[in-house]
Amino acid sequence: MKQVQQLHHKKVLVIGLAKSGFTAARILHQLGAFVTVNDSKPFEENPEAQELLNLGVTVICGRHPEDLLDEGFELVVKNPGIPYSNILIQAALEKGIPIWTEIELAYLISEAPFIGITGSNGKTTTTTLLFHMLNQDKKKPLIAGNIGTVASGVAEKATPENVIVTELSSFQLKGTESFRPHIAIITNLYEAHIDYHGTLEDYRGSKMKIAQNQTAEDFFIYNADQPLLAAYAAECKAQLVPFTLKGRTDTSISADEEFIYWQGEKLIERSKIMLGGQHNLENILAATAASLLWGGTKETIIRVLTSFTGVKHRSQFVLNWNGRKFYNDSKATNALATKSALEAFPGQVILLAGGLERNHSLEELRPFMDRVKALITFGETADRFAEFAHDCGVEAVAKAGDMQDAVEKAVSHSAVGDTILLSPACASWDQYESFEIRGDAFIDAVQRVTETND
Repeated sequence: MKQVQQLHHKKVLVIGLAKSGFTAARILHQLGAFVTVNDSKPFEENPEAQELLNLGVTVICGRHPEDLLDEGFELVVKNPGIPYSNILIQAALEKGIPIWTEIELAYLISEAPFIGITGSNGKTTTTTLLFHMLNQDKKKPLIAGNIGTVASGVAEKATPENVIVTELSSFQLKGTESFRPHIAIITNLYEAHIDYHGTLEDYRGSKMKIAQNQTAEDFFIYNADQPLLAAYAAECKAQLVPFTLKGRTDTSISADEEFIYWQGEKLIERSKIMLGGQHNLENILAATAASLLWGGTKETIIRVLTSFTGVKHRSQFVLNWNGRKFYNDSKATNALATKSALEAFPGQVILLAGGLERNHSLEELRPFMDRVKALITFGETADRFAEFAHDCGVEAVAKAGDMQDAVEKAVSHSAVGDTILLSPACASWDQYESFEIRGDAFIDAVQRVTETND
């Protein structure tokens, strides 16, 4: 870990603990910063705060004192999930205090270079796929970021021989200043998280920070099929690596209906790739390009693409029961992700959808609703989904109280050959703490229902 002199004796406020805040506070303390932690959870229920206090960190729990910013802090490090509307964040902005997420800290302390992956959809699949490619090529990759491993904790132990393959959300990127990945990837860019960012422009700007500090020594891999990203790329200083699904090109990476090409040469037949769905082709092209740029071999890439079946909670195959296939796509937290999932299943689909109400449009789903044989709705958006499904001509619509009920209703509407797909198109936080917990609830319910009916 690099000793960052600019943080020595700096007065830093860490807002929000969880995994990222706890790790950031601990590392800042090790670097010689004067750290104060503020978390809403009461101290007696907060083992992270208790551990930090034992280390000598100042801890304020159970409330966010409005006058806390009067104590002369020079830097705020916040948990990515805390909105900028938070009273302390607003106060810090008014005082001109820099606001970081722990991604910035990870970059400053890391002895290893970064590959950064972001996008509205496909981040997790691209990150995981790239990690497998580099790992099988013995490139000593480490995986970090929004995928579930705190980046600063990974960076703390990284060596110059490693490379940190990092999934990055807009929440994380918004709080960066000097972060500069050697390879940056944007898989795609759609409207999302406006409730957090306030405007589409702020969301897009946060995503695009992934490449803002890159130089001519770096690489920017982007979706050239999106005019917005192509226009942004034209302003970047990095070496541009566009990918396209619209046919073979002689430069960079591309795909047509039959093959994937690298610099115009055939790399692999699409029919041999295990990971299905048109949306996953974007992820495959981005990961493949990054692996090749990092020195990965074509042989290893082909081996991974012919064996990698996907990421848990992302179009994850669960089981085949009485001619019905169950898929867990709980990570689909917006309509575009669910549209991509429906596009990947051309047959009859029993769709389970619903969740946190963010007032997002469902219109992206309309062209594929003719594939939905029945819709099972749940959560805050249940009634709105039902109304939308009826408007699209879906006759069978049922409302479920919980995941067990949803799966039981889905099975009752299904027949041999149908796909039963959890792809909520909404965040989980109205009923579940995370999309992972929601997906696990679906898997458990599927196993219970199928075992009971065998």
